[in-house]
Amino acid sequence: MTLILDTATQPLKAVISVPGSKSIANRALICAALADGTTTLSNLASGDDTAAMIDCLRALHIEIKVDGTTATIIGSDGRPNGGGELNARLAGTTSRFMTALAALSAVPSLITGDAPLCHRPMKPLHDALTQLGAHVKSVDQSGHLPVWVSGDALDGGTVSIPGDISSQYVSALMMIGPYLAEGIRLQLTSPLVSRPYVAITASVMSSFGATGIAIGDHTIGVEPSAYTATSYAIEADASSASYPLAAAAIAGGSVKVLGVGQPALQGDAAFVEVLKTMGCATQATGESLEVKSTGVLHGIEINMADMSDLVPTLAVVAVFADSPTRITGVGFIRQKESDRIGDLVTGLKKIGCDAVEEDDGILIRPVKIDQLHGAELSTHDDHRLAMAWSLLALRVSGISIDEPEVVSKSWPEWWDVRSTLLNVSAN
Repeated sequence: MTLILDTATQPLKAVISVPGSKSIANRALICAALADGTTTLSNLASGDDTAAMIDCLRALHIEIKVDGTTATIIGSDGRPNGGGELNARLAGTTSRFMTALAALSAVPSLITGDAPLCHRPMKPLHDALTQLGAHVKSVDQSGHLPVWVSGDALDGGTVSIPGDISSQYVSALMMIGPYLAEGIRLQLTSPLVSRPYVAITASVMSSFGATGIAIGDHTIGVEPSAYTATSYAIEADASSASYPLAAAAIAGGSVKVLGVGQPALQGDAAFVEVLKTMGCATQATGESLEVKSTGVLHGIEINMADMSDLVPTLAVVAVFADSPTRITGVGFIRQKESDRIGDLVTGLKKIGCDAVEEDDGILIRPVKIDQLHGAELSTHDDHRLAMAWSLLALRVSGISIDEPEVVSKSWPEWWDVRSTLLNVSAN
């Protein structure tokens, strides 16, 4: 399916609500599944990744009831029941979290997913679990899904793991740490990327009663303890908020996003500060973020290692800046749902942008707006590319994308929201 995207005909003026954070939801679901007692989660994210996590937990015989955006989970008291097939579909976070969780059961579970996920790297996590004494056996290619995983009363202790490939490995191991006899101590063999996501993990764990969590530059420690069931409200998704906020920067006008503000648990909420640096007027309260266009956008040089999911969002904003933008520190995003450097640059060039792929990022130089033109852009099975391309189309006519349905991974309602942005601006 190909979707032809409309352009904005007037400045935007809208107030938007975004779904709950899938990053926080997935961590809360793991903690709730291991907790002693019944947990209630509110503002649960509606996307495919959250659904995949819930289905995988149910395959481990965790009882979960979902009513709208509220979920009730009866925990396993640290003893998940293995033996099933845990299909993470396209969800990298789910696959990595479930791989670690399966190591707490003596009965092997098969962690698998759709073909693109099976091509993504898992070896550092598999190696770390093997160091802990878990049984990890790949079905086809070593270090990839599908993989059989089990463990028998793991002691825990110190394991070595790189920090510069994916923070999801670190978070996955942290969350099983309370149920290891000696806890866990992660010795990072390279600098930690996406550090705010590790901070989210620690915060959610603490909300469920885990203690003795220490995050350092070279080591991360989790002492043995346990999770206790609780009621937990999930913050609105700051990554999703970046798209309507960026829309105001690109198309003009103003957009306010409700449900996530500053301070926020999610590091991506700081994206409003990036837009402010580029020339937008911004306002942040405890419950909302707002961006107002000033009519000018300036290029910046920025290390996005701590907001790496928003590289496509920033890149398309940079297309309309009056000076170059260089994004650095994000070489590791080549192994996300897509090659988020190479595929992003290819798409930008296809519509006439001056974009250069660099070792650890992207350089975007301004061109005149009349040099930009429509094209069919590929999403590469990546929800963040799909939403980024939809922002480009606010000012560049004739853009279409393949597989628009990939946005269901994180924000199934995005196309309706985008239509609302355009319709509100026209009234």
